[in-house]
Amino acid sequence: MTTLARFDIHQPASALEACRTLAKYPEEAGLYAGGTELLLAMKHQALSYRHLVDLKVIPGLDAIALNKDSIEIGATATHRSIERSALVRKEQPVLAELESKVANVRVRATGTLGGNICFAEPHSDPATLLLVLGATVILEGLAGTRQLALDKFIAGPYTTRLQPQEILRKVVVPCAKQEERIAYMKFQVHERPMLGLALLLTTPDGGRTVTRGRVAVGCACPSPTRVPAAEDLLAGPRAEVEQRLPQAAEAIADAADLVDDHEGSANYKRHLIHVFLGRVFRKALDSRPSEIT
Repeated sequence: MTTLARFDIHQPASALEACRTLAKYPEEAGLYAGGTELLLAMKHQALSYRHLVDLKVIPGLDAIALNKDSIEIGATATHRSIERSALVRKEQPVLAELESKVANVRVRATGTLGGNICFAEPHSDPATLLLVLGATVILEGLAGTRQLALDKFIAGPYTTRLQPQEILRKVVVPCAKQEERIAYMKFQVHERPMLGLALLLTTPDGGRTVTRGRVAVGCACPSPTRVPAAEDLLAGPRAEVEQRLPQAAEAIADAADLVDDHEGSANYKRHLIHVFLGRVFRKALDSRPSEIT
C-alpha cells in the first residue's frame, strides 16, 4: 500500500514568515493550502517535500472582499466559501456557479482557489473561467509584492511562474459589468472534466449585438487557453455571430493543442468544442447579470 513519506509541517503567523520558511528549506519545502491535489501527488511519489508550509493558518488569507470594481479572493479561500459568498454571488455570479460544481462537497470544503491555480492541473475548472474574466494574481515574496495576469502566471501543465520563496496572496477578479454576458460550461464523464469552455460577450443592447467576445478553453488541453482568432469571429449581430460559430469552434480546437488522454481522444474533444460553443453562446446571451438567489 502506498503511504505518505514523513514530513514536517510549519505554521507561519504571516505571509512574510511563510516566505522566510521557504527560504530556510530551499528545494525541500512546499506550500500547503487545501492539500487535495498535493497530498495525493506526494502519496504517489509524484512530488516529494520534507517540509510543508501551511498557509491556511495565516490570518486573513482566506478573506473575500470588494475593492472598487474587483473582488479580492484570498489564496486560502475554499471553493465552498466562494460558492456561498454573498459578495461573489452578487458581483460575479458565474464564478459562484462554477465553484458550486467543482469536484464534490468534500473537495470544495477543503480545496482552495489559490491552491487550485498554483497546482495548475490541466483538468481543473476555475482557471478557464478566470482567464476570460481578466483575473490577476497578487504574489508576495521576500523582495516584495507583484501582480501578474493569470495567463502570464500559468506557464504550462503543473507549472506556474511562482518564484522560490514566494506565495500567492490573492486572486483579483473584476466584477461583472451590466453590458457583459458570461457563461461557463463543462463536459465530464469520469472524475475530471474533459472540456471546459468560458465565454464573455459584451452586448450593449441586451443580446442582439455583440461588440466584443472573449473565449477560453480548458481541460481538453495542457493549459487553459484564450483564443484571439476565435474572439475576432464573435463580434456582430447575434444571427451573424451564430453563423460563424463553427468557424470559431475550429479556431478554438486548432489553438488548444488538444491531447489524447484517459478522458477522451483529441478528435472527440474537437467535436465537443463545436457542440458546447453553441450551447455556451446561447447560455451567455440568454442570461441576465443578476444576483444568484
